[in-house]
Amino acid sequence: MLLFEPDWPLPAGIKLGWTRRQGGVSAAPFDTLNLAHHVGDEVEAVNLNRERLLAAMPGCAEIRWLSQIHGCVVSDAARAQDGTEADAAFTQQRGLACAVMTADCLPVFFWTDKADSVACAHAGWRGLAEGVLLETLARFDDPSRVSVGFGPAIGLAAFEVGEDVRQAFTDWPGRGDCFKPGARAGKYLADLVGLAERQLLNGGVQQCLRANACTLTEAEHYFSYRRDGQTGRMANLIWIQ
Repeated sequence: MLLFEPDWPLPAGIKLGWTRRQGGVSAAPFDTLNLAHHVGDEVEAVNLNRERLLAAMPGCAEIRWLSQIHGCVVSDAARAQDGTEADAAFTQQRGLACAVMTADCLPVFFWTDKADSVACAHAGWRGLAEGVLLETLARFDDPSRVSVGFGPAIGLAAFEVGEDVRQAFTDWPGRGDCFKPGARAGKYLADLVGLAERQLLNGGVQQCLRANACTLTEAEHYFSYRRDGQTGRMANLIWIQ
C-alpha cells in the first residue's frame, strides 16, 4: 500500500492520504519511497516512485508537484505547472491531486462538504506564522462548509524550539496551550498541530481531524529532517475523483 488513507469521515468523491517510507526504490538514506527531487536522491528513482504512487491513486490522472519555499503562497493547481513555487495548492478540477511534501512539517488537507473543492498546504512554523493556512482557507467560499485534516508531523514531545519561534505566535489564539517549557532554559516544546487547529477553528472551520502520528519518533514509517538530516520526503495528497 503506497498511500495510507486515514479513517476519516469524508464526503463521497473525496480521496486523500499520505505516503510512508515503504514501497519505493530509493536507496539509503532515502529508503525507499522518497518523492522529492531536491534532497539528493537519484532522479530515476524519484520518477519511478512518483509513477508508482500515481498508479495507486484511484480516480486521479495527475499530481501537481510544488517547489515549497516555507511561505504562504497558494497555487491554483489547474493553472500551475510542476515546480511552481508555493506552499499550498487548491483545485476544483476532478482527477487532479493537490500535493505537498513533508519530513516533519505539518501537512493540512482541506475539503468541502459538497466535495467540489479541495486543497493541501505545507505548514512549517514559518509558513504557519505567516498565514499559509488562512490564505488557503480564503480560497473557499464558505469556511463553515470546510473540513480540515492534519497529517503526520513532528509531535509536541519532540518539537523543541527557541524563544524566537514562540514570539512569532505572540497574538495567536490559544498560544499559551501550545508551548510547554522544555528541558533546557529558553527552550519550549511546540504543538504545531494545536497552533494550526486553533487558527482554523477561529477562522470558521467547523471540523478538524488528526492523524496523531509523529514523524520524528516513528522512524519506521516516516522521514524526519530533524532526526536524520539528509533524508527523503513523504507526499500528502488530496483529490476529487
